[in-house]
Amino acid sequence: MSRPLPTEPALLRGPAGHIEALIDAPEAVKGIALVCHPHPLFGGANTNKVAHTLARAYRDLGYAVIRPNFRGVGKSEGTHDHGEGETEDMLAVISWAESRWGAKPLALGGFSFGGYVQVRVAKRLADGIAPPRQLVLVGMAAGDTTGSGRSYDTPALPKNIPALVIHGEHDETVALANVLDWARPQEQPIVVVPGADHFFHGKLHLIRELIARNVDPA
Repeated sequence: MSRPLPTEPALLRGPAGHIEALIDAPEAVKGIALVCHPHPLFGGANTNKVAHTLARAYRDLGYAVIRPNFRGVGKSEGTHDHGEGETEDMLAVISWAESRWGAKPLALGGFSFGGYVQVRVAKRLADGIAPPRQLVLVGMAAGDTTGSGRSYDTPALPKNIPALVIHGEHDETVALANVLDWARPQEQPIVVVPGADHFFHGKLHLIRELIARNVDPA
């Protein structure tokens, strides 16, 4: 494993203006990973600890990881667009990453609302020449959420992109039953972390271990 570089701030151009991002990369970049944070209207940002955990796990597998802020968060311009504009923004970030590091294996990771966006991104890229290698979805937003009054009609996963779906047994924001209802018609397995809540308090090390065991190195 090559030595990790310091986290690099970046300001990218997107459809609605600037997109603020953090980049975590090893010295030898062998792949590109995009990590998306939870809902921006409820405090979600690229510094979220689950998004940070995903980024470090991918970096340790040889990926250059970009953690953008969604529209309206930090220095990212634009206003929240319920996943529509955010999907376009993430596609623009991927294009920028490929212009910087070249055509390398692509991985997608998302937490909560970020996972919802990443499924949409994956569907857009699934029929391309080089679809994403794998998805990691943590605390996936699906169905009615508690406390936000929001409901997610989350698309089915593309059949040609493997997914690791991790959910907390006691998720108080997105009930485990919601995710099972979404996964059942697809026959998509769910990894349930016993005792974990939505933000995986005290359980973040398990996310890193699951990624290390189940995600291919770049």
